[in-house]
Amino acid sequence: MKTVRDYIRTIADFPHEGILFRDVTTLFADARGFRMAIDQLLHPWAGARIDKVVGLEARGFILGGAIAHQLSVGFVPIRKKGKLPGQTIAQAYKLEYSEAIMEIHDDALQPGERVLIVDDLLATGGTCAAGIKLVERLGAEVVGCTFVVNLPALGGEALLREMGVALHMLCEFDGA
Repeated sequence: MKTVRDYIRTIADFPHEGILFRDVTTLFADARGFRMAIDQLLHPWAGARIDKVVGLEARGFILGGAIAHQLSVGFVPIRKKGKLPGQTIAQAYKLEYSEAIMEIHDDALQPGERVLIVDDLLATGGTCAAGIKLVERLGAEVVGCTFVVNLPALGGEALLREMGVALHMLCEFDGA
């Protein structure tokens, strides 16, 4: 019987030499694999009150939209700077050799709303940490964060656990 991990292909030396890229598009393209991933991503949150699902750009939009549909709640995107058309708030975060900025509409969440953050992959945790800060700045509460893939060697899991966030990951890969 196949697992979610079996649907994910690894592409060597992408986007740079020495990187093993975990490609979830092969998971998304397979109806059974995609359904399995959505069901498993939802499982720990069954029965929890969740008001909105927040997806992190860009593959988090695919997963987050499907999860929001299953939960019958709204979906909110967190995007790279300059991609959202309305009034936004921004949060900077560090990349390996630079800085990036994520944004959310300033009216996307209401104080007290309970939010599940979704993305495809947890690596260094910078993008998700920025997302958590944006959600909290709007007065909403992060119920948890859920990912298809965890790369624990890159430190994201440790970072988010230090922030006190509940985490759920479907599979792990060693290395970068």
